[in-house]
Amino acid sequence: MTVESTADKSAAAKPGNTPGTTSGSGSAPGAIPSDAKDAIIARGINKFFGEGEARTQALKEVSFEGRFGEMLYIVGPSGSGKTTLLSVVSGILRPDAGTVSVKGQQIWTMSADEICGFRLHTIGFVFQDYHLFPRLTTAENVAIPLILQQRAWDEAISEALRYLKVVGLEDRANLPPVKLSGGEQQRVAIARAIVSQPDILIFDEPTASLDGDTGKAIVHFVRHEILTDKRCIVIVTHDARIYEYAHRILRMEDGQLKGVEDGDTSIGD
Repeated sequence: MTVESTADKSAAAKPGNTPGTTSGSGSAPGAIPSDAKDAIIARGINKFFGEGEARTQALKEVSFEGRFGEMLYIVGPSGSGKTTLLSVVSGILRPDAGTVSVKGQQIWTMSADEICGFRLHTIGFVFQDYHLFPRLTTAENVAIPLILQQRAWDEAISEALRYLKVVGLEDRANLPPVKLSGGEQQRVAIARAIVSQPDILIFDEPTASLDGDTGKAIVHFVRHEILTDKRCIVIVTHDARIYEYAHRILRMEDGQLKGVEDGDTSIGD
């Protein structure tokens, strides 16, 4: 692997060709050119928690790009700011300083309703704690993004069943989440994230509750069946067993980006 210092990565992103990008540069305030290669551009992100003597800085001047066509990993010890950074770049947690552009849109200039709508159509999430609805069946949980996009019920359930098969849970489709193991619930969350085919996929420890073979199978599927040149996938992970599927690896420590490593750009291609 080659290692670049964070100083080498601090320059502004260069424009390039991005097949399938549809955001127009004149369509929204703060938009970047629609042919930019970067799906995510974060600049100078700072985030604090608490007040007074208890005030701590979770993110310290973090800048990075997530590119279309890549799986980008963010790794580091617990408490290094990885999940906080994911929350900031996905429009969940407002930074105290810095800017975030996603598909050309400066998300923190949007209203709360605009951010919600943008996330619904642009970003898919796999949360570490699953966030499944206990009163819905497994298939209904997976179908939620499609229902929110106003897809027909039968179509949404059909797609949900297809993606449950992908993650090996087609025989659990009619069960509620409480009847599933932790690993099975994580796989349901993965199916829900990918069912609507979003342009940006964000995974927070996607293999934490999975055995090694299942975890690698899921990530292999994501890279080879879900990743395209029009999509960016960002993964926070402690699981070194899946590092081989990364195109680039960002290493964080104490809220700072310490370096960027090139991963394997050819595995299975």
